[in-house]
Amino acid sequence: MITIGAMIGAGKSSLAKLLGEHLGSEVFYESVDDNPILPLFYTATEEEIQKKRYPFLLQLYFLNTRFRSIKKALVHENNVLDRSIYEDWYFAKVNKELGRISDLEFQMYEGLLENMLEELEELPKKAPDLMIYLTGSFETILKRIQERGRGYELDESLVDYYRILWSGYDQWMETQYKASEVLKINIDQYDYVNNMDDQIEVLDRITKKLAEIRGK
Repeated sequence: MITIGAMIGAGKSSLAKLLGEHLGSEVFYESVDDNPILPLFYTATEEEIQKKRYPFLLQLYFLNTRFRSIKKALVHENNVLDRSIYEDWYFAKVNKELGRISDLEFQMYEGLLENMLEELEELPKKAPDLMIYLTGSFETILKRIQERGRGYELDESLVDYYRILWSGYDQWMETQYKASEVLKINIDQYDYVNNMDDQIEVLDRITKKLAEIRGK
Protein backbone atom coordinates (compact mmCIF):
# COMPACT_ATOMS: atom_id res chain seq x y z
CA MET A 1 0.00 0.00 0.00
CA ILE A 2 1.27 3.42 -1.00
CA THR A 3 0.09 6.71 0.46
CA ILE A 4 0.76 10.20 -0.87
CA GLY A 5 1.25 12.97 1.64
CA ALA A 6 1.43 16.70 1.01
CA MET A 7 0.25 20.18 1.74
CA ILE A 8 -3.08 21.30 0.24
CA GLY A 9 -2.66 21.93 -3.48
CA ALA A 10 0.66 20.13 -3.91
CA GLY A 11 -0.67 17.66 -6.47
CA LYS A 12 -1.52 14.51 -4.49
CA SER A 13 -4.54 13.50 -6.54
CA SER A 14 -2.74 14.04 -9.85
CA LEU A 15 0.17 11.87 -8.75
CA ALA A 16 -2.18 9.26 -7.29
CA LYS A 17 -3.97 8.98 -10.65
CA LEU A 18 -0.68 8.64 -12.55
CA LEU A 19 0.64 6.10 -10.09
CA GLY A 20 -2.55 4.05 -10.14
CA GLU A 21 -2.39 3.87 -13.94
CA HIS A 22 1.33 3.06 -13.85
CA LEU A 23 0.96 0.24 -11.32
CA GLY A 24 -2.43 -0.98 -12.50
CA SER A 25 -3.78 -0.45 -9.00
CA GLU A 26 -6.88 1.05 -7.44
CA VAL A 27 -6.73 4.60 -6.13
CA PHE A 28 -8.60 5.76 -3.02
CA TYR A 29 -9.05 9.50 -3.33
CA GLU A 30 -9.54 11.95 -0.49
CA SER A 31 -13.23 12.77 -0.06
CA VAL A 32 -13.35 16.34 -1.38
CA ASP A 33 -15.96 16.83 -4.11
CA ASP A 34 -18.64 14.99 -2.13
CA ASN A 35 -17.61 16.47 1.22
CA PRO A 36 -20.53 18.47 2.69
CA ILE A 37 -18.41 20.23 5.32
CA LEU A 38 -15.33 21.34 3.36
CA PRO A 39 -16.95 24.32 1.54
CA LEU A 40 -18.47 25.46 4.85
CA PHE A 41 -15.07 25.23 6.56
CA TYR A 42 -13.47 27.49 3.93
CA THR A 43 -16.26 30.05 3.60
CA ALA A 44 -17.49 30.41 7.20
CA THR A 45 -16.73 33.50 9.24
CA GLU A 46 -14.80 33.11 12.47
CA GLU A 47 -18.05 33.62 14.35
CA GLU A 48 -19.71 30.80 12.39
CA ILE A 49 -16.69 28.56 12.93
CA GLN A 50 -16.84 29.06 16.68
CA LYS A 51 -20.59 28.49 16.77
CA LYS A 52 -20.94 25.55 14.38
CA ARG A 53 -17.55 23.85 15.00
CA TYR A 54 -16.85 23.20 11.32
CA PRO A 55 -13.12 22.45 11.82
CA PHE A 56 -13.84 19.70 14.35
CA LEU A 57 -16.63 18.24 12.21
CA LEU A 58 -14.36 18.34 9.14
CA GLN A 59 -11.60 16.43 10.93
CA LEU A 60 -14.07 13.79 12.07
CA TYR A 61 -15.41 13.49 8.53
CA PHE A 62 -11.95 13.04 7.04
CA LEU A 63 -10.93 10.59 9.75
CA ASN A 64 -14.00 8.44 9.17
CA THR A 65 -13.77 8.38 5.37
CA ARG A 66 -10.01 7.81 5.39
CA PHE A 67 -10.29 4.89 7.79
CA ARG A 68 -12.94 3.36 5.54
CA SER A 69 -10.55 3.67 2.58
CA ILE A 70 -7.73 2.04 4.55
CA LYS A 71 -9.91 -0.97 5.35
CA LYS A 72 -10.84 -1.35 1.69
CA ALA A 73 -7.28 -0.87 0.45
CA LEU A 74 -5.72 -3.45 2.74
CA VAL A 75 -7.71 -6.39 1.42
CA HIS A 76 -5.98 -6.12 -1.97
CA GLU A 77 -2.38 -5.60 -3.02
CA ASN A 78 -0.93 -2.50 -4.66
CA ASN A 79 -3.35 0.24 -3.68
CA VAL A 80 -2.73 3.99 -3.63
CA LEU A 81 -4.18 6.28 -0.96
CA ASP A 82 -4.54 10.00 -1.67
CA ARG A 83 -3.32 11.41 1.68
CA SER A 84 -2.60 9.42 4.84
CA ILE A 85 -4.60 9.13 8.03
CA TYR A 86 -1.46 10.25 9.88
CA GLU A 87 -1.64 13.71 8.32
CA ASP A 88 -5.13 14.25 9.69
CA TRP A 89 -3.59 14.73 13.13
CA TYR A 90 -1.39 17.55 11.81
CA PHE A 91 -4.38 19.43 10.37
CA ALA A 92 -6.29 18.98 13.64
CA LYS A 93 -3.29 20.24 15.63
CA VAL A 94 -2.93 23.37 13.51
CA ASN A 95 -6.63 24.19 13.88
CA LYS A 96 -6.36 23.64 17.63
CA GLU A 97 -3.44 26.08 17.77
CA LEU A 98 -5.53 28.59 15.80
CA GLY A 99 -8.31 28.28 18.37
CA ARG A 100 -10.71 26.67 15.90
CA ILE A 101 -10.69 23.29 17.67
CA SER A 102 -11.01 23.26 21.45
CA ASP A 103 -8.74 21.32 23.81
CA LEU A 104 -11.59 18.93 24.61
CA GLU A 105 -12.41 18.40 20.93
CA PHE A 106 -8.75 17.69 20.19
CA GLN A 107 -8.59 15.24 23.08
CA MET A 108 -11.64 13.41 21.73
CA TYR A 109 -10.17 13.46 18.22
CA GLU A 110 -6.84 12.02 19.35
CA GLY A 111 -8.61 9.26 21.28
CA LEU A 112 -10.59 8.28 18.21
CA LEU A 113 -7.52 8.38 15.98
CA GLU A 114 -5.49 6.22 18.38
CA ASN A 115 -8.34 3.72 18.55
CA MET A 116 -8.50 3.52 14.76
CA LEU A 117 -4.76 2.99 14.48
CA GLU A 118 -4.73 0.04 16.83
CA GLU A 119 -4.25 -3.21 14.99
CA LEU A 120 -7.53 -4.97 14.24
CA GLU A 121 -7.54 -8.75 14.10
CA GLU A 122 -9.16 -8.96 10.67
CA LEU A 123 -6.68 -6.52 9.07
CA PRO A 124 -3.08 -7.53 8.35
CA LYS A 125 -1.88 -3.98 9.00
CA LYS A 126 -2.91 -0.38 8.58
CA ALA A 127 0.48 1.23 8.02
CA PRO A 128 1.50 1.91 4.40
CA ASP A 129 4.57 0.36 2.80
CA LEU A 130 5.65 3.71 1.38
CA MET A 131 4.80 7.37 1.91
CA ILE A 132 5.45 9.55 -1.13
CA TYR A 133 5.81 13.04 0.30
CA LEU A 134 5.44 16.09 -1.95
CA THR A 135 7.37 19.08 -0.72
CA GLY A 136 7.96 22.48 -2.28
CA SER A 137 7.89 26.24 -1.94
CA PHE A 138 4.87 28.17 -0.73
CA GLU A 139 4.75 29.99 -4.08
CA THR A 140 4.33 26.70 -5.94
CA ILE A 141 1.61 25.60 -3.52
CA LEU A 142 -0.38 28.81 -4.06
CA LYS A 143 0.05 28.58 -7.83
CA ARG A 144 -1.33 25.05 -7.89
CA ILE A 145 -4.26 25.92 -5.63
CA GLN A 146 -5.13 28.74 -8.03
CA GLU A 147 -4.70 26.53 -11.10
CA ARG A 148 -7.11 23.85 -9.92
CA GLY A 149 -9.72 26.56 -9.33
CA ARG A 150 -11.91 25.31 -6.50
CA GLY A 151 -13.85 28.46 -5.76
CA TYR A 152 -14.03 28.08 -2.00
CA GLU A 153 -10.22 27.69 -1.81
CA LEU A 154 -9.40 30.92 -3.65
CA ASP A 155 -10.37 33.63 -1.17
CA GLU A 156 -7.36 35.79 -0.31
CA SER A 157 -8.20 35.55 3.39
CA LEU A 158 -7.14 31.87 3.25
CA VAL A 159 -3.54 32.63 2.28
CA ASP A 160 -2.43 33.06 5.90
CA TYR A 161 -4.03 29.72 6.80
CA TYR A 162 -2.25 27.99 3.93
CA ARG A 163 1.04 29.53 4.98
CA ILE A 164 0.64 28.31 8.57
CA LEU A 165 -0.09 24.77 7.36
CA TRP A 166 2.80 24.85 4.90
CA SER A 167 5.31 26.27 7.40
CA GLY A 168 5.11 23.24 9.69
CA TYR A 169 4.40 20.44 7.24
CA ASP A 170 8.00 19.44 6.47
CA GLN A 171 8.85 19.45 10.17
CA TRP A 172 5.87 17.20 10.93
CA MET A 173 7.03 14.78 8.26
CA GLU A 174 10.63 14.75 9.44
CA THR A 175 9.97 14.49 13.18
CA GLN A 176 6.54 12.86 13.64
CA TYR A 177 5.91 10.45 10.79
CA LYS A 178 7.35 7.01 11.57
CA ALA A 179 4.85 4.61 9.98
CA SER A 180 6.79 3.75 6.82
CA GLU A 181 9.67 4.63 4.58
CA VAL A 182 9.40 7.98 2.82
CA LEU A 183 10.24 9.08 -0.71
CA LYS A 184 10.35 12.87 -1.09
CA ILE A 185 9.43 14.51 -4.39
CA ASN A 186 10.16 18.23 -4.80
CA ILE A 187 7.29 19.83 -6.70
CA ASP A 188 9.44 22.86 -7.51
CA GLN A 189 11.68 20.51 -9.48
CA TYR A 190 9.13 18.14 -11.00
CA ASP A 191 5.98 19.10 -12.90
CA TYR A 192 4.67 15.58 -13.50
CA VAL A 193 1.29 16.85 -14.71
CA ASN A 194 2.48 19.00 -17.63
CA ASN A 195 5.97 17.66 -18.36
CA MET A 196 6.27 14.11 -19.69
CA ASP A 197 9.98 13.86 -18.88
CA ASP A 198 9.29 14.84 -15.26
CA GLN A 199 6.43 12.34 -15.14
CA ILE A 200 8.66 9.52 -16.36
CA GLU A 201 11.41 10.40 -13.90
CA VAL A 202 9.05 10.61 -10.91
CA LEU A 203 7.39 7.28 -11.73
CA ASP A 204 10.83 5.72 -12.23
CA ARG A 205 11.97 6.95 -8.81
CA ILE A 206 8.86 5.51 -7.19
CA THR A 207 9.24 2.18 -8.99
CA LYS A 208 12.86 1.88 -7.88
CA LYS A 209 11.95 2.72 -4.28
CA LEU A 210 9.22 0.08 -4.25
CA ALA A 211 11.67 -2.49 -5.60
CA GLU A 212 14.12 -1.55 -2.86
CA ILE A 213 11.45 -2.00 -0.20
CA ARG A 214 10.35 -5.38 -1.60
CA GLY A 215 13.97 -6.53 -1.63
CA LYS A 216 14.41 -5.95 2.10
